[in-house]
Amino acid sequence: MQGSKFVFFGGKGGVGKTTVSSAYGLKCAQVGQRTLVVSTDPAHSTSDVFDQQFDDEPRAVEGHENLFAMELDPEEEVERHMMEIKQRMGEQVSPAIVNELDRQIELAHQTPGAYEAALFDRFIQVMRESDEFDRVVFDTSPTGGTLRLLSLPEFLDDWIERLIDKRSKSIDLFEKAAIGEKSARRKLESDPIIAHLKQRKEKFEFAGTTLREDADFYLVLNPDELSIRETDRAVASLREFGLEVDGLVLNRITPAPDDDEQGRGARYLRDRVATERERIAAIRDSFGIPLVGMIETRVEEVKGELLTDVATELDMDISTEAPA
Repeated sequence: MQGSKFVFFGGKGGVGKTTVSSAYGLKCAQVGQRTLVVSTDPAHSTSDVFDQQFDDEPRAVEGHENLFAMELDPEEEVERHMMEIKQRMGEQVSPAIVNELDRQIELAHQTPGAYEAALFDRFIQVMRESDEFDRVVFDTSPTGGTLRLLSLPEFLDDWIERLIDKRSKSIDLFEKAAIGEKSARRKLESDPIIAHLKQRKEKFEFAGTTLREDADFYLVLNPDELSIRETDRAVASLREFGLEVDGLVLNRITPAPDDDEQGRGARYLRDRVATERERIAAIRDSFGIPLVGMIETRVEEVKGELLTDVATELDMDISTEAPA
């Protein structure tokens, strides 16, 4: 089966998502695919991996043909999202209530879900503007909060229809006597609030269709109990929204000592390796999801040639299917 254009890597914090997604992006670029790696890590780890600074616009990765990267700052995305809403709403209300409206919008952006909504909007924008790339790799999988946004089109459809009906009746009653029914209908068709809601509905429909039909989801985990439990929850969350996990990448596996090593450190490593092998066997049995990567712990930070080595340890399909 051929892979999808959009690839998401998820997992709990600290498991190595950025390393794995960067290695996968490099693997795709090495076979000639124009590949974009998109990071939402506030720590800007992608810049560390490639020893190059990135921002919120695609930039070529130095020393790697066909590879591009960009880093989205979640805080900046929330701020940008808030400013866009303030501007849009400010155009629709009287000057007398603009200050109060701004205050309410700022309060709304401090509530749970604002971060996900802002980031999800940016995800959609990146996907829609990615025609020049064969593959787009996101180093974070959508959270439960962002996935819940996929259920909005159905809700918005009913809401918009009811709003249109109410707006239609009010416009009809207010305007019909003075300017005629046709003028009222034209005003309804050009209503900016309804137009924006329709755009939002279409945006979420695009996201839902794309994530279900042209996206692959991989989860990165470490061989420890906390990471395994978090992965189990992530699998369930994705399935709740009709999205299946295509594979698991097991990162930071302890290398076994040589047979002739008998010191205290070697005994510790053997015990740890034995424990991890039990956990790996349990992962294979309980998840029923292919293990597409088994990456051993490196002594040094993974970058440069080490990143190329990690890329070879990913047993993932890097062929893409031509867009329909």
